[in-house]
This record gives sequence, C-alpha cells and structure tokens, in this order.
Amino acid sequence: MDAYQQLAQHLDNLPGGYPPTQSGVELRILRRLFNQDEAELAVKLTLIPEQAKVVARRAGLKTEEAAPRLEEMAKKGLIFRYEDKGTAYYMAAQYVIGIWEYHVNDLDPELIADMNEYIPTLFDMDAWQKAPQLRTIPVGKSLNAEHQVMDYERAEEIVRRQKKLLVAPCICRREHQIKGQGCDKPEESCLVFGMGVDYYEKNGLGRRIGVDEALAILKRADKAGLVLQPSNAQKVINICCCCGCCCHVLKSMKRHPRPG
Repeated sequence: MDAYQQLAQHLDNLPGGYPPTQSGVELRILRRLFNQDEAELAVKLTLIPEQAKVVARRAGLKTEEAAPRLEEMAKKGLIFRYEDKGTAYYMAAQYVIGIWEYHVNDLDPELIADMNEYIPTLFDMDAWQKAPQLRTIPVGKSLNAEHQVMDYERAEEIVRRQKKLLVAPCICRREHQIKGQGCDKPEESCLVFGMGVDYYEKNGLGRRIGVDEALAILKRADKAGLVLQPSNAQKVINICCCCGCCCHVLKSMKRHPRPG
C-alpha cells in the first residue's frame, strides 16, 4: 500500500469518511493536494491535538524536522493547527468538513472536476445519515441524522454565545462560480467560531467579525432563503448558510430523499 492509499484509508477512518472508488479519483485528489512526504506524515496525526514532539516521536522523526513540516502542512490546509499559551498543537483534518473547505482560495478546474466526480461516493446519503457532519437541530438535544431547516432564532442564540467569530467564503458557491454555474446568493456567508477562527485567519481563509455583523449575515441568509446548518457537535464550531443549487449535501439529499 503506497502513501496515498494509506492516507485515503486514514481519512476514511475519521468521522467524516473518505470512501474508496473504482476509478481511484479519491487518490487523484490526494496526489493533487499532498506530496508524498506530507501524505506519510499526515497519517501520524489523530483527532487529538498534539505538540510537534509527540507527532515526531510517532513518525520516527526529530522534533526539529517534524515541527516546520507540520507548520507548512497546516498553512497548506492539509492538517489543523491551533495555538494555546504560545504552544502549537496539530491534529488530523477530515476531508469534509475540513481539507476541502480549507482550499477555498486554491480551487482550480482540475480539482473541481475530480471533486465533482467523487461527490456521489463521498456524499453517499446512507453513510452521511449515519455520521452527518452538518446538522440542523438544536444544540443540547440528542443528535440524529435528520436534516431540518434551522430557524433563525436558534442560530442567533448560537452566535451570541461566541467569543471569536469569522466569516469565510462558501466553497460550494465559489466552486460553482468557477464552473460558470454560480447563483446570486451571497458568497461570504460561512460562519466559523472558537479555535477554528485562528486557523482560518492565519491561513487567509476569512476575516474576523463581531456579533452584530454575524447576526446581519444570518438575517441576510434568512432573507435569501438559505438553509442554516451548524456543525454536528455539541460545541458548534461553524454554521454553513447553504443554498439548494450549489450545496453538495443538499443536492445529494434532493437526489436521494429519505423514504417515508
């Protein structure tokens, strides 16, 4: 098994999944994003934030070798990084929601074509409903795989609790715009919270905003008829403002509605 096959398997073992295809398009995507050294190092990270010295020991590297490599991979949107009291921590990033979204500023026709070929497998509705990465149900209640439109008032509650907020472009609408199939819905509309704010800001993926601007974005999204979908976690780290014409999750749900 080569480095890219190992990385694909590693990503598939994360909650977001990264299922194999007969065509091998998922490996093609990884080769576009990772060089071989990066692929080999990425499989050494977990969803537990760790210092470079811990990852280095697991990878059989010296800390002074691993640290700059991890930092560069974080800058390229291949892994997640955050800083606490001056110490950097690194962890694996899922492909979706994660690596794919971190490349909103690096999209090109070839990557978009591969992603669109991969989407029917990646967003298999049976698998997605077992472990959805977005949800539209209130925080604090038992989670299930159902998707409903999240009302504005509940989203406002989530936003008002945040200390750090950032707005980023919607990768789905930007991708469709590059393909010449975009819509007129606002592109700058993805809200990011908490430790994700520092990562997005450091990587130039969005801009910091205050609560008032975030609420204005929600009002604009509500007026535009967008679906408000927070991350599927008790501690919400983002809210996507999705449209049915560009959002791959919503489009897949339309193609494969749940029975009953």
